[in-house]
Amino acid sequence: QVQLVESGGGLVQAGGSLKLSCAASGRTFSTYAMGWFRQAPGKEREFVAAINWDGGRTRYIDSVKGRFTISRDNAKNTVYLQMNSLKPEDTAVYYCAADQTFSTISTMSQFWGQGTQVTVSS
Repeated sequence: QVQLVESGGGLVQAGGSLKLSCAASGRTFSTYAMGWFRQAPGKEREFVAAINWDGGRTRYIDSVKGRFTISRDNAKNTVYLQMNSLKPEDTAVYYCAADQTFSTISTMSQFWGQGTQVTVSS
């Protein structure tokens, strides 16, 4: 069992930056691929970024490439999402997820956090 707690959301102006954190419980964190997803009002949840167990592989949706960076610190059981050049369309609740398989985490994840709100004003 993995429990995930996100933090770092907030209100920021367009062009600004935020760094989300996701703290995981359990001694097996380093064996899991981790992902970030988001859900905007009235829309389905979408995959944003993923990172494999050792940080050697990452994947992003096209709309955030070059602006967002996912990273992890296995010693701290934490995964991060650095978000730069934020746009109003990035406004959403952002969720952290964990799964054993990097290749499929974008479509199905085993464990989920409760989410953190990110609001980008124009």
